[in-house]
Amino acid sequence: MTGATGYIGGRLVPQLLDAGYAVRCLARTPVKLRDHPWVDQVEVAPGDVLDADAVGAAMRDVEVAYYLVHALGTGAGFERTDRAAARTFAEQARAAGVRRIVYLGGLTPQGVPVDRLSPHLRSRAEVGRILLDSGVPTTVLRAAVIIGSGSASFEMLRYLTERLPAMVTPSWVRTRLQPIAVRDVLRYLVGSAAMPPEVNRSFDIGGTGVVTYRDMMQRYAAVAGLPKRVIVPVPVLTPRLSSHWVGLVTPVPASVARPLAESLRHEVVCHEHDIAAYVPDPPGGPLDVDTALRLALQRVRDAQVTTRWTSASVPGAPSDPLPTDPDWAGGSLYTDEREAAVDASPADLWKVIEGIGGEHGWYSFPLAWAVRGWLDRLVGGVGLRRGRRDAERLRIGDSLDFWRVEEIDRGRLLRLRAEMRLPGPAWLEMRADTDDSGRTRYRQRAVFHPRGLLGHAYWWSISPFHSTVFGGMARNIAQAANRAGGTGGTSAGGTSSHDGGKGRAS
Repeated sequence: MTGATGYIGGRLVPQLLDAGYAVRCLARTPVKLRDHPWVDQVEVAPGDVLDADAVGAAMRDVEVAYYLVHALGTGAGFERTDRAAARTFAEQARAAGVRRIVYLGGLTPQGVPVDRLSPHLRSRAEVGRILLDSGVPTTVLRAAVIIGSGSASFEMLRYLTERLPAMVTPSWVRTRLQPIAVRDVLRYLVGSAAMPPEVNRSFDIGGTGVVTYRDMMQRYAAVAGLPKRVIVPVPVLTPRLSSHWVGLVTPVPASVARPLAESLRHEVVCHEHDIAAYVPDPPGGPLDVDTALRLALQRVRDAQVTTRWTSASVPGAPSDPLPTDPDWAGGSLYTDEREAAVDASPADLWKVIEGIGGEHGWYSFPLAWAVRGWLDRLVGGVGLRRGRRDAERLRIGDSLDFWRVEEIDRGRLLRLRAEMRLPGPAWLEMRADTDDSGRTRYRQRAVFHPRGLLGHAYWWSISPFHSTVFGGMARNIAQAANRAGGTGGTSAGGTSSHDGGKGRAS
């Protein structure tokens, strides 16, 4: 299984386990799987899909190999990477004697030349062809819009509909498409593992009913109990412009929204349902659009979203998480350190720390955090609106507004890595600790590694606001812990240590 840390893969693993399969996950960053409830039931192999040796080692004794990795992006570089990864995967699967490859791709319109497709759809189609030509029997499942709690397509639809009772929209809202519920996608993926060896082909998969994107927005409004939306399509919003429009209104950044919008330029409906011969339909058939929307929305409202589109890294963000303080060779590291005494238990303090962000906010100067999020969106970043997967519990790899959870030592440490656009990588650490006398202390550290002169200028330009933002954050988190512990006390204020200009040489 590749892509186990992603939206589909993270849901497919437990389904395969329930079906009685033994599962091995290939993960570039295995620590991201640490907090998944099923991790103790699988074997984890470290490696990247571009590393032939790692892929080959992971393929040993494997009967079915799932290829669930994609790069949401545009441009020749993105397509080259997808092509190279697919070829590596195909070659190693054949060398290892794998019985079947299963790939989830995109539904492509009939009669449209390949060079007219969006880069995203074109690349997915090419990956499918590479796997089908691998010499290993391959199942390519081609889906259009996937509706499920936490999917990028559902989040885009949800926020557009909820936030804009009246809207001027791109012309692609009139394009016909055939959405599919994520539970039907998972059912087809699990069933594909048992296909007979003579099957080597692609299958169109979709739910019951063909709609336009405009129809879906109106149907979502009805399911959510909202008034009917006023939607006026105009031809002037290109995919690039509309992706920025989506990025400003929804949590989906323009870098992700653009390939989604470009994929909606063409009609994407199923032209066959041959998959039913190998994976029989459930009673009543696949879910219809209204039912899929209702189930996804209920999951969101019940805070039972198991994976989100943000589980995957965002294009343009810093690359892999670093599990420890970086040992920067010859560089400077700027830090801002704060701490405060807490009149509550470490457990009460930890509850506040782990609940930070999302609806709870960041405990200091909300306008400053909001402005920073808006600025990040304007330059194509993720902004603050990604929120949280779960309102109370975090796990490694979770997105948290414009941060990503890099490390959790539950009850003691939460380390976040910045995914906003910055001239250098940044981290924020929060600790629930005790001092020598056994009293609870909150310790907080912001870390920034400047990249070039711009990075140093950025740090110095925001340093005057640190006392308000970071100092207020430490005080307010301590006070929130006091309230959670029922002490009603006020934090002792604590001390502040800020090395600002000196940084730390390493």
